[in-house]
Amino acid sequence: MTTTPEQGHVRHEDGGPQDTRVDDYAGLAAVGPYGVRPGHALITMVEPHPGHEYAYNRWYEDDHYYAGAMAMPWMYAGRRWVATRELQELRYPEKSAVAQPVTAGCYISTYWVTEGRYDEHMKWTVGINKRLNRDGRVYRDRTHVFTAFQDHAATVYRDGAAGPRDFHALDHPYAGLVVQVVDADGPEQRAELLEWLRSRALPARLQGSPAAMVTVFRPTPLPGDRMTYVKQVEGVGTRLTLLWFLEEDPRGCWDRFQGLDLEVAEAGLGRVELVAPFIPTVPGTDRYVDQLR
Repeated sequence: MTTTPEQGHVRHEDGGPQDTRVDDYAGLAAVGPYGVRPGHALITMVEPHPGHEYAYNRWYEDDHYYAGAMAMPWMYAGRRWVATRELQELRYPEKSAVAQPVTAGCYISTYWVTEGRYDEHMKWTVGINKRLNRDGRVYRDRTHVFTAFQDHAATVYRDGAAGPRDFHALDHPYAGLVVQVVDADGPEQRAELLEWLRSRALPARLQGSPAAMVTVFRPTPLPGDRMTYVKQVEGVGTRLTLLWFLEEDPRGCWDRFQGLDLEVAEAGLGRVELVAPFIPTVPGTDRYVDQLR
């Protein structure tokens, strides 16, 4: 298909124009929230099937990262991270409610969605992924280990008002990411857990830490018309997802992230179901693919 001189129309090979409703965009831009805070996130941890590591990596970086994520309305920042085998073996606890085995999920992608634009974004993401699937642009040989849209609950900074903010986090060149998933016994207990993390545990952990900030999110259920290859979200109402943004490679400072499970358990506020370190991918390359197994 080719673009025609007529604004807002695409001409197909059969010569027939298709209205792309370009005039709707001016009206949509004039209404609704348009701040910069990450009110919501997409966090998606995926395991390519054995033998498909290179093909999956190229599909995701060359097509899906853009067509299936960054090109969508209100998704304004994204970053992709990888866990080599060495990093996978640092994960704990051994028995995880998130990943079975706990080493599953070589790649994780993190995206910020504008605060207050969750519903608008979800309408688009369901529609575009159905279109991508219909057009044969979905890679089948992969498993979604931990995929959920999530609502922002808190951000705690090591250096107070200095340094990058949470809306910078996916663009700032952080050297590592630690993903921590904590399950509480119920919604009331999760509220207590969140307050304890925000006011006590995280500020104490961040003092002198290689992590500059921690963002905390609450998972939300996927819509009923989601793609069938993505399972429904677990832990809605009871789970928190923490993203620790590191200024150092996690392999060089992993001792600072030991005992997160014991700390939560001793407080009697929940169970840590995953602590997993990652490093950034190098976009447009196959770097680290040969280190996944």
